Amino acid sequence: MLLDSFGRQAVDLRVSLTDRCNLRCTYCMPEQGLQWLAKPELLTDEEIVRLVALAVRDLGVREVRFTGGEPLLRPGVVSIIAACAELAPRPELSLTTNGVGLARTARALREAGLDRVNVSLDTLDEETFHTLTRRHRHQDVLDGLAAAEAAGLTPVKLNTVLMRGVNDHEAPELLAWCLERGYQLRFIEQMPLDAQHGWTRSQMVTAEEILELLATRFTLTPEPSAARGAAPAERWLVDGGPATVGVIASVTRPFCRACDRTRLTADGQVRNCLFATGETDLRTALRSGASDAELGALWRAAMWGKKAGAGIDDPQFHQPDRPMSAIGG
Repeated sequence: MLLDSFGRQAVDLRVSLTDRCNLRCTYCMPEQGLQWLAKPELLTDEEIVRLVALAVRDLGVREVRFTGGEPLLRPGVVSIIAACAELAPRPELSLTTNGVGLARTARALREAGLDRVNVSLDTLDEETFHTLTRRHRHQDVLDGLAAAEAAGLTPVKLNTVLMRGVNDHEAPELLAWCLERGYQLRFIEQMPLDAQHGWTRSQMVTAEEILELLATRFTLTPEPSAARGAAPAERWLVDGGPATVGVIASVTRPFCRACDRTRLTADGQVRNCLFATGETDLRTALRSGASDAELGALWRAAMWGKKAGAGIDDPQFHQPDRPMSAIGG
């Protein structure tokens, strides 16, 4: 198993398929984009499947989520998912996407074995979408959501980051829109993982503020805490339920104590925490002929060194050099 010294077991693997993205969200990267990883640095499709198989077969991983960058930009994404769906024991397979390419791939992803998707959507307004992403692709995302629903990639989950003075006023409208369509909405506090290192706590819309905004239109009742488990989102029943809304308060209400995640970057580095400042290189070992047992030992050692918490509230907190797009969400 992937245990750490605090008794936590990692059963949820996040696999970044690429650091590239076709949007330029202001809270993630600069308008001109970033220096992408060169192709030889990226794990091949076969290497990704081998490491996922190792994690599932030997290390106790039960859930695999494919991320990016934008994972749908990876040419082999469907074949990777198909290979992972054939593993025994079969892991739960999901994918986090900006939704831009989902309309043309949703059916193939479902047929390959993908169970569900999380789609990032921060606004219902086309111009605000352009302001936030610097791209005119709003309708593509809406079409992608509909395609995911039609393909059976359910429940369709939406991730929303509120930016002060930009889209924070839309919180109640976004929830109403999702309730009408049966989508599950989760608001996420903006985290210090932007490439520009421009994040400031004062500009972040907090979980408390998000709940206050939603309360102007809805009655929210905390879901029983036992239902949360290791999930990062605190969930509230909306108007008595059964519909819920989630808030991921990574900054103001850290959930490190119950964290069950391990991460594999697109270039084959294990990260034991989203905010880790160090990584363990599996790619070099893999390409040097390491056995599965040797790779597993490296992975276990990486997770054993996981810190008790991310330390965002620590005055000595240091933002990771890699931005979210390079780490994988």
